[in-house]
Amino acid sequence: MRPISYSRATDAATAVAAVSSDPTSEFLAGGTTEIDLLRQNVLHPRRLVDINRLPLADIETTREGGLRIGALARMSEVAASPLVRERFPMICQALELGASAQLRHMASMGGNLLQRVRCPYYRDAQSPCNKRDPGTGCSAVEGFSRNHAVLGVSEHCIAAHPSDVAVALAALDARVHTLGPHGERTYAFDDFFLLPGDSPHREHPLEHGELITAIEVPATPVARHSLYLKVRDRESYEFALASVAAAVSVVDGTVADLRVALGGVATTPWRARRIEDFLIGAPANRDTFAQAARVELADARPTLMNAFKVELARRTVVRALETLVGDTSRSPA
Repeated sequence: MRPISYSRATDAATAVAAVSSDPTSEFLAGGTTEIDLLRQNVLHPRRLVDINRLPLADIETTREGGLRIGALARMSEVAASPLVRERFPMICQALELGASAQLRHMASMGGNLLQRVRCPYYRDAQSPCNKRDPGTGCSAVEGFSRNHAVLGVSEHCIAAHPSDVAVALAALDARVHTLGPHGERTYAFDDFFLLPGDSPHREHPLEHGELITAIEVPATPVARHSLYLKVRDRESYEFALASVAAAVSVVDGTVADLRVALGGVATTPWRARRIEDFLIGAPANRDTFAQAARVELADARPTLMNAFKVELARRTVVRALETLVGDTSRSPA
């Protein structure tokens, strides 16, 4: 058994100083993923700094009409917030579909963004894995890869990003606020998640000891008419095979505004900008939705085991957009 020391931080600056000064230290919030990885001998911290008492759990409206969600706000609290439910329903749906009630009561929003992949080779300490042990190889490339990514992959890693709510936040141009050894920083969501490339072990640009303090969601009027559609093997809190976070505004049968992001099929929360560019100004119908989905998935690099995800993702996009457009057409003027 490996000894692990434990301390509890009472303010953010102290927590950052404690972890940044010791390369073997890590933050501990909800722990719903971290504790499992400790038990599986995948993570090896010698010290855990508990941050649960830090005042980082508020859910507030910004002056511009957006939201600022504290990093320690629990998934269940955010999903139940009237502010979130009214203005950003896709966030609530992604949270509620993302985990069981027990986990949602424990898991923090900041921790959700940093959760590690569910690739079985990563979680098996004996299997070669570039994400866990850089330079050892990717067992999934020639191994069992049914649940792995088809977008944003490299020869060094094909693990799919596991978070649901991160997909919704990607569609909404969220920003991540942090406090680190060199002060406060703000990351655009596109910059916060790194493609695997040649260094899949580096998933975020954070320094060691850099703490997420809040997630900011800018005012996005189109998000009031949004959804999160998740396709999985079973309904009981399974990870996505393909998912879509979408928000759409249609004027006179034409797409006026659109936000789309994909989950379950990419190595990061995948902002579907090709779909957005294709559809804005185009007719809001099934044919154009299908064409846009094909354009987005044109660069997919599937394995033999997960090739079905390409077509599944296309169909999920079409279903999500048709659902939203249908709701719009049925709404009273």
